[in-house]
This record gives sequence, C-alpha cells and structure tokens, in this order.
Amino acid sequence: MTKSRANSQGKTPGRKRGFLRRFRADSSGVTAIEFGIVAAPFFALMVALIEVSLVFFANFTLENAVDKASRLIRTGQAQTQGLSEAQFKQSICDGVTGVYDCMGGLKLDVLRFDDFTGINLPDPLDGNGELRTNFSFDPGASSDVVVVRAFYEWNLIANFPGGLGNMPGGGRLLVATAAFRNEPFGD
Repeated sequence: MTKSRANSQGKTPGRKRGFLRRFRADSSGVTAIEFGIVAAPFFALMVALIEVSLVFFANFTLENAVDKASRLIRTGQAQTQGLSEAQFKQSICDGVTGVYDCMGGLKLDVLRFDDFTGINLPDPLDGNGELRTNFSFDPGASSDVVVVRAFYEWNLIANFPGGLGNMPGGGRLLVATAAFRNEPFGD
C-alpha cells in the first residue's frame, strides 16, 4: 500500500493539505491589497494636513502684515502723510508677498471709535454669507480708538465635508484684526 491514498476525486489528502498550507503562507499580493485599502485615506489625510498648514500660514502672515501696517495709523504717519486706502492696503500687501493675490482679493475695514467700550463692528458677511464690498476707511485722529480689519477669501485645494470651508462657495475667510488707541501725534 502506498503512503498516500487517492480519494474519490483522484487527489490525495496530503496534496490537499500542502496546497492549503502553501496558500496560507503565500503573501505575494497582500502588500498591494493592503496599500490599496490604506492609500485613499492616507492621501486624503496628507492633502488635509497640507491644506490646514497653508491656511494657518496664510492667516498668520496676514495677521503680521496687518499688525505691522497698523502701526502707520497708530503713530499718525498715515494721517500726516495723507495715505489713501489703496496706499495703506499696499503697505499690508508688502508683508504678504508671494502668499496670495493680496491687492486683488484683500478687503479692508478701518473704523474709528471714541473709546473701547463703544466698539461695535459690523458683520463682514452679507445676508447670503458673501463678503461685503462696502467697507470704511477712517484712520481717525490723535487719541482715537481705531480697529483695522483685513479680510481675504482663501480658495481651498480640497473642500472636505466638515472641513475648513466657512464661506458659501467652500472657501475660507481669513481675518486679521488690530485694535488700538492712536498715539497723541498731533498734540
């Protein structure tokens, strides 16, 4: 009698067990399948990480530029030199070169108040959630309280549901604000 007996289908039980053992040990396509399962969430996470980084970098850059340019108003240089809104906007845009289209997309709202308790800022968005276009430019006089706000609509690379978008079109509204009392420059 031979060591392995043929079953009714002509296969020996030893060969069947060997095939199953080899099948379990074979991992030639597992890496490709695992990558296929993990790739989409991994790349989505990478795009989201890059998007968040860009938005925070752009907003931080805008905040620094507004803070630096607001010093022109605070010290009275903007008022004594007669800087227009476009010239003041240019001083902000000089601080964000290369980050985005500053001159084309930046909106400024410069408001004067008598004191800090009287500050009442209008909503920058209209009833439809769109950025308004009719902002003020009043740098005030000596010892006035001034609020400088800058707005920029940032277009997102990928707008994930529940993501960074806070505008109707899926973009992100970047906002930078500086509030201060003007120095007594004219006294």
